[in-house]
Amino acid sequence: MSSVYISRTNQKLYFAQLHLDRLKSSMDSTGWSKHSLIESYNESILFHLACAQHSFTREIAEVYRLDATAIDTLEQLETVMSEKGLEAPEAKELVKLRGDGQWLGNMLKAYQACWQAEEREQAENTHHASLSEIHVVQVNPDHTEEGAVIAQLEEWLNEFRELVERHRESMQEW
Repeated sequence: MSSVYISRTNQKLYFAQLHLDRLKSSMDSTGWSKHSLIESYNESILFHLACAQHSFTREIAEVYRLDATAIDTLEQLETVMSEKGLEAPEAKELVKLRGDGQWLGNMLKAYQACWQAEEREQAENTHHASLSEIHVVQVNPDHTEEGAVIAQLEEWLNEFRELVERHRESMQEW
Protein backbone atom coordinates (compact mmCIF):
# COMPACT_ATOMS: atom_id res chain seq x y z
CA MET A 1 0.00 0.00 0.00
CA SER A 2 1.26 3.44 -0.90
CA SER A 3 1.55 5.97 1.87
CA VAL A 4 0.72 9.00 -0.28
CA TYR A 5 -2.75 9.49 1.24
CA ILE A 6 -1.53 8.77 4.76
CA SER A 7 1.10 11.46 4.27
CA ARG A 8 -1.41 13.84 2.71
CA THR A 9 -3.90 13.39 5.55
CA ASN A 10 -1.14 13.93 8.11
CA GLN A 11 0.08 16.99 6.22
CA LYS A 12 -3.36 18.59 6.12
CA LEU A 13 -3.91 17.97 9.83
CA TYR A 14 -0.50 19.48 10.55
CA PHE A 15 -1.28 22.53 8.39
CA ALA A 16 -4.58 22.96 10.25
CA GLN A 17 -2.66 22.89 13.54
CA LEU A 18 -0.15 25.47 12.26
CA HIS A 19 -2.94 27.80 11.22
CA LEU A 20 -4.78 27.23 14.49
CA ASP A 21 -1.63 28.28 16.37
CA ARG A 22 -1.36 31.42 14.21
CA LEU A 23 -5.06 32.11 14.72
CA LYS A 24 -4.58 32.02 18.48
CA SER A 25 -1.62 34.41 18.27
CA SER A 26 -3.65 36.74 16.02
CA MET A 27 -6.15 37.19 18.82
CA ASP A 28 -3.52 39.26 20.67
CA SER A 29 -2.89 41.52 17.71
CA THR A 30 -3.70 45.20 18.00
CA GLY A 31 -3.16 45.95 14.31
CA TRP A 32 -5.82 47.22 11.95
CA SER A 33 -5.87 43.86 10.14
CA LYS A 34 -6.61 41.75 13.24
CA HIS A 35 -10.10 40.70 12.16
CA SER A 36 -8.97 40.01 8.60
CA LEU A 37 -6.20 37.77 9.90
CA ILE A 38 -8.60 35.96 12.18
CA GLU A 39 -11.13 35.41 9.40
CA SER A 40 -8.36 34.29 7.06
CA TYR A 41 -7.08 31.71 9.55
CA ASN A 42 -10.62 30.52 10.32
CA GLU A 43 -11.17 29.76 6.66
CA SER A 44 -7.74 28.24 6.08
CA ILE A 45 -8.22 25.85 9.01
CA LEU A 46 -11.56 24.76 7.58
CA PHE A 47 -9.93 24.30 4.17
CA HIS A 48 -7.20 22.05 5.58
CA LEU A 49 -9.70 20.04 7.62
CA ALA A 50 -11.91 19.52 4.56
CA CYS A 51 -8.87 18.48 2.52
CA ALA A 52 -7.87 16.07 5.30
CA GLN A 53 -11.34 14.53 5.14
CA HIS A 54 -11.01 14.12 1.36
CA SER A 55 -7.57 12.58 1.67
CA PHE A 56 -8.69 10.28 4.47
CA THR A 57 -11.56 9.05 2.28
CA ARG A 58 -8.99 8.13 -0.37
CA GLU A 59 -6.80 6.56 2.29
CA ILE A 60 -9.69 4.26 3.21
CA ALA A 61 -10.20 3.39 -0.47
CA GLU A 62 -6.54 2.54 -0.80
CA VAL A 63 -6.60 0.25 2.25
CA TYR A 64 -9.45 -1.69 0.67
CA ARG A 65 -7.43 -1.92 -2.57
CA LEU A 66 -9.70 0.34 -4.59
CA ASP A 67 -8.58 2.92 -7.15
CA ALA A 68 -8.26 5.82 -4.72
CA THR A 69 -7.74 8.36 -7.52
CA ALA A 70 -11.27 7.63 -8.75
CA ILE A 71 -12.76 8.46 -5.33
CA ASP A 72 -13.59 12.12 -4.75
CA THR A 73 -16.46 11.83 -2.29
CA LEU A 74 -17.57 9.59 0.52
CA GLU A 75 -20.63 8.71 -1.55
CA GLN A 76 -18.38 7.48 -4.39
CA LEU A 77 -16.42 5.37 -1.91
CA GLU A 78 -19.63 3.78 -0.63
CA THR A 79 -20.86 3.11 -4.17
CA VAL A 80 -17.61 1.48 -5.31
CA MET A 81 -17.39 -0.59 -2.14
CA SER A 82 -20.98 -1.74 -2.54
CA GLU A 83 -20.36 -2.71 -6.18
CA LYS A 84 -17.37 -4.82 -5.08
CA GLY A 85 -19.26 -6.38 -2.17
CA LEU A 86 -17.06 -4.69 0.42
CA GLU A 87 -18.05 -2.99 3.62
CA ALA A 88 -15.90 -0.52 5.51
CA PRO A 89 -16.87 0.40 9.05
CA GLU A 90 -14.63 3.47 8.65
CA ALA A 91 -16.74 4.78 5.77
CA LYS A 92 -19.96 4.05 7.65
CA GLU A 93 -18.72 6.05 10.63
CA LEU A 94 -17.74 8.97 8.39
CA VAL A 95 -21.24 8.95 6.89
CA LYS A 96 -22.76 8.95 10.37
CA LEU A 97 -20.47 11.78 11.53
CA ARG A 98 -21.49 13.89 8.52
CA GLY A 99 -25.10 13.87 9.74
CA ASP A 100 -26.93 16.82 11.22
CA GLY A 101 -25.58 17.89 14.58
CA GLN A 102 -22.46 15.73 14.28
CA TRP A 103 -19.04 17.36 14.48
CA LEU A 104 -17.91 16.37 10.96
CA GLY A 105 -21.18 17.54 9.43
CA ASN A 106 -20.91 20.85 11.27
CA MET A 107 -17.29 21.28 10.18
CA LEU A 108 -18.15 20.63 6.53
CA LYS A 109 -21.09 23.06 6.71
CA ALA A 110 -18.75 25.72 8.10
CA TYR A 111 -16.34 24.99 5.25
CA GLN A 112 -19.15 25.30 2.67
CA ALA A 113 -20.14 28.63 4.23
CA CYS A 114 -16.72 29.95 3.17
CA TRP A 115 -17.85 29.54 -0.46
CA GLN A 116 -21.18 31.32 -0.10
CA ALA A 117 -21.57 34.73 -1.63
CA GLU A 118 -24.52 37.02 -2.09
CA GLU A 119 -25.36 39.27 -4.98
CA ARG A 120 -24.94 42.96 -4.14
CA GLU A 121 -28.70 43.47 -4.14
CA GLN A 122 -29.20 40.70 -1.58
CA ALA A 123 -26.39 42.07 0.59
CA GLU A 124 -27.98 45.53 0.60
CA ASN A 125 -31.35 44.06 1.53
CA THR A 126 -29.80 42.30 4.52
CA HIS A 127 -27.92 45.42 5.67
CA HIS A 128 -24.52 43.92 4.78
CA ALA A 129 -23.87 46.42 2.02
CA SER A 130 -20.58 46.14 0.21
CA LEU A 131 -19.00 48.31 -2.43
CA SER A 132 -18.15 45.29 -4.52
CA GLU A 133 -20.64 43.44 -6.67
CA ILE A 134 -20.33 40.32 -4.54
CA HIS A 135 -20.51 40.20 -0.78
CA VAL A 136 -18.61 37.28 0.73
CA VAL A 137 -20.41 35.72 3.66
CA GLN A 138 -18.05 35.74 6.63
CA VAL A 139 -18.00 32.78 8.99
CA ASN A 140 -18.01 35.12 12.02
CA PRO A 141 -19.01 38.55 10.66
CA ASP A 142 -19.37 40.51 13.89
CA HIS A 143 -16.24 39.09 15.57
CA THR A 144 -18.06 38.70 18.90
CA GLU A 145 -17.63 34.95 19.13
CA GLU A 146 -14.00 34.61 18.09
CA GLY A 147 -13.03 32.69 21.22
CA ALA A 148 -15.86 30.23 20.71
CA VAL A 149 -14.97 29.83 17.03
CA ILE A 150 -11.36 29.04 17.94
CA ALA A 151 -12.49 26.50 20.54
CA GLN A 152 -14.78 24.89 17.95
CA LEU A 153 -12.01 24.67 15.34
CA GLU A 154 -9.67 23.15 17.92
CA GLU A 155 -12.31 20.61 18.91
CA TRP A 156 -12.88 19.61 15.28
CA LEU A 157 -9.14 19.19 14.72
CA ASN A 158 -8.81 17.02 17.84
CA GLU A 159 -11.86 14.95 16.90
CA PHE A 160 -10.46 14.42 13.41
CA ARG A 161 -7.05 13.34 14.74
CA GLU A 162 -8.65 10.85 17.13
CA LEU A 163 -10.83 9.48 14.34
CA VAL A 164 -7.88 9.01 11.99
CA GLU A 165 -5.72 7.33 14.64
CA ARG A 166 -8.52 4.98 15.67
CA HIS A 167 -9.37 4.03 12.10
CA ARG A 168 -5.75 3.51 11.10
CA GLU A 169 -5.36 1.05 13.94
CA SER A 170 -8.41 -0.92 12.82
CA MET A 171 -7.49 -0.74 9.12
CA GLN A 172 -4.06 -2.26 9.83
CA GLU A 173 -5.86 -5.40 10.93
CA TRP A 174 -7.67 -5.57 7.59
